[in-house]
Amino acid sequence: MDRRTLLKTALVLPLLPLAMKVDAFVTGEGRWLKPGAAGWPTDADWEALNRLVGGRLSIPKNPLLDPATREQALAHIGNQFYVGDQPGLTQTGAWYRAWTSTPSTRVLAAESAQDIATAVTWARQHRVRLVIKGGGHSYLGASNAADSLLIWTRRMNSVDLADGFVPQGAKAGTAGVPVAHVGAGAMWIDAYHAVTTMGGRYIQGGGCTTVGCAGFTNGGGFGSLSKGFGTGASNLLEAEVVTADGKVRVVNAFQDPELFWALKGGGGGSFGVITRLTFRTHYLPQLVGIVRGSITADTDEAFTALVAQVMRHFRDHLCNPNWGEQLEFHGDRRVDIRMLFQGLGEDQAQAAWQPLIDWVAARKAYTWSDAFWMKSMPTRHFWDLNFFQEHGLKWAVPDNQPGTPAYRMVWAGDQEQVGAYIHAYTSAWLPSRLLKEGNVGTLATAIVEASRSQGFALHFNKGLYGASDETLARARDTAMNPEVLDAFALAIIATGGPAVFEGLPDAHRDDVKAQRNEENVRKAYARLTQVAPGAGAYFSESDFFQKDYKKAYWGTNVARLAAAKRTYDPDGTFTVRNGIA
Repeated sequence: MDRRTLLKTALVLPLLPLAMKVDAFVTGEGRWLKPGAAGWPTDADWEALNRLVGGRLSIPKNPLLDPATREQALAHIGNQFYVGDQPGLTQTGAWYRAWTSTPSTRVLAAESAQDIATAVTWARQHRVRLVIKGGGHSYLGASNAADSLLIWTRRMNSVDLADGFVPQGAKAGTAGVPVAHVGAGAMWIDAYHAVTTMGGRYIQGGGCTTVGCAGFTNGGGFGSLSKGFGTGASNLLEAEVVTADGKVRVVNAFQDPELFWALKGGGGGSFGVITRLTFRTHYLPQLVGIVRGSITADTDEAFTALVAQVMRHFRDHLCNPNWGEQLEFHGDRRVDIRMLFQGLGEDQAQAAWQPLIDWVAARKAYTWSDAFWMKSMPTRHFWDLNFFQEHGLKWAVPDNQPGTPAYRMVWAGDQEQVGAYIHAYTSAWLPSRLLKEGNVGTLATAIVEASRSQGFALHFNKGLYGASDETLARARDTAMNPEVLDAFALAIIATGGPAVFEGLPDAHRDDVKAQRNEENVRKAYARLTQVAPGAGAYFSESDFFQKDYKKAYWGTNVARLAAAKRTYDPDGTFTVRNGIA
């Protein structure tokens, strides 16, 4: 299954000088010491910390550069699970003119909140920069920094289901709800296996199965079916978090409510280190389905008419809680359909698409270059590798490391993400007014003209216009930019190249191509956003060089987030690129 294939789209601002170094882009410059500076921890200082955390401190290495691990690394470097198991690697290899994956000075393989509290206090006292990594998927490089202490939560991987959960500090009589308690090191495939495959419930996670649950939620967190079930942030009911003062806090709507609110979409790594999350779980729809196909137009005029009709069709038949995922628009006059549905039978799903199918069939200017195709399956098996293998489905790829859990899999289309070199990546929420009949033609023209510079996708599940009132109310109580409530889709425009991990044979950073691609993405973004000037962006999938990033990510919530930051981290112990400072 072609799930969220990496780098379909992006936005970029005017080029910065190529000579600029990554450190110039990092907020908090001068706040932390660097090796060799007066006061930098001695080996004895590091060893003292190691004793305090039970021997769980080590020096992380790039396994491709270590003779002892190189052979194994070469055998598994294309496996996202393997990469996630290496404290010296991140899932993305580099971003043009921005950052390159580099191991930290030390890593704490944390096993408890107390381990993390000890490390946070020590790092603050010694002025050592902290970096947090769960899944390691941060496109902005938040889990990557040389000369830092990496808090690595991979070992804190647990998922436990419970009924009748009531948050700590809640008023007497508060009704309990079914939940999943998720450790900070859990990936979404771990949660899906426990909650859905084994537990028969739905949890709102991310599309990519190796994304960490904690960072996903800090960023807001969209999944394929977010119009139906909301964001990860809106389903968070409680969290355990270590704050800058070294305290372990249990926060929710009743205890430290402003910190809890800030954790729900306020940006990963800005307010503390999450050690455990408690998510609301939902009833499990009986079926989930996939719709695919590609339509090609034979003239520019016909392509514009097709795009306009496709947007009308989405507005009238698909902009509701039953549908998610994306449409892709390409410069060769092609629209690719990559959609999912839940809560419908195949007959109902077919009926939702039939008007567009009939419209295309009645016009000679269009061809189904990839035939319309639909398939449904029991939702309980949607993340069930064993089910796929029993039915000969090639959508998923197992974790091929010996001794790893048999349920672990990634979508086949996500494999290309490992080590990728991002040339440009950004996003923009498109407001619902663009779907009005008087605006659809203008929107279609913008889409067509933008796609000539760079193909891109509209992710309908990453805008909540068309969701239920309940879903919108929960999302409104998060720190995300309120624009998401009225956005019918998130446009993502991006591009990149193959893996560039240091030590990878034949790895090549083609910066000439990267600059050309960046310029194309920038042109496409500029053209598309002419119909949505000042559009907000999604923190977790956005431009490293995002202009006015606070307004773009959080809109009217910036002041409230800044107040929470001053309360819980007044000295800036936790600082990330494009975060609240």
